[in-house]
Amino acid sequence: MKAVILAGGLGTRISEETHLRPKPMIEIGGKPILWHIMKMYSAHGVNDFVICCGYKGYLIKEYFANYFLHTSDVTFDIARNTMEVHERHAEPWRVTLVDTGESTMTGGRLKRVAPYLEGEDAFCFTYGDGVSNLDIGDSIAFHRNHGKLATITAVRPPGRYGALRLDGRRVEGFIEKPDGDGSWINGGFFVLSPKCIELIVDDTTTWEAGPLSKLAETNELVAYEHAGFWQPMDTLRERNLLEQLWFLGHAPWKAW
Repeated sequence: MKAVILAGGLGTRISEETHLRPKPMIEIGGKPILWHIMKMYSAHGVNDFVICCGYKGYLIKEYFANYFLHTSDVTFDIARNTMEVHERHAEPWRVTLVDTGESTMTGGRLKRVAPYLEGEDAFCFTYGDGVSNLDIGDSIAFHRNHGKLATITAVRPPGRYGALRLDGRRVEGFIEKPDGDGSWINGGFFVLSPKCIELIVDDTTTWEAGPLSKLAETNELVAYEHAGFWQPMDTLRERNLLEQLWFLGHAPWKAW
């Protein structure tokens, strides 16, 4: 199975980092978050990726073109103009990088990579800025079993602020960052039939507002509920949170 990853947005809410590189290339523990997402899928047997590039997409291409330089020790013999790679840290990945335009919307990006999904009965689809300990293999099996066109992963977002525990107006204590309000939201991890791409009109189509709503209206969208760890990286604060979890050795998404 293939996994399509959106990696072309401007990332304006984390502009402290994205003025230099696309958001999927922002590093967590010295590796791009895109790498972490791909490792998540690879841990569940998905190793064929289609990356939807856009803003500063050449940096993503450069990263994979020089993957050994980024991940292995090397010796350069300047006089002989040779390079020797030591202890190659290769991944079992096939990575297709597609320029889907700088201003193309999320649905339009998916439509542009449709030629690379020919012959697939289903594929995974996600954003290049969020991690989770989602059981991707189980979500794929769930999708195949229900027979509908699309599966969306439903998650409960973590609370952002600490809360007061009140008895009337008397403060009994404090709750450190409780869960959100209990609502299920779009977690950004999908399993789709290629037929879903037929609902995308053009580059201006937003996946979330158009095709996804149409799938729900026609009873072709089923939710896979994930109550475990889920964390997007929309802001610098969230990036620092993920970095801290990785540094402390408590990264729930690390399944490899």
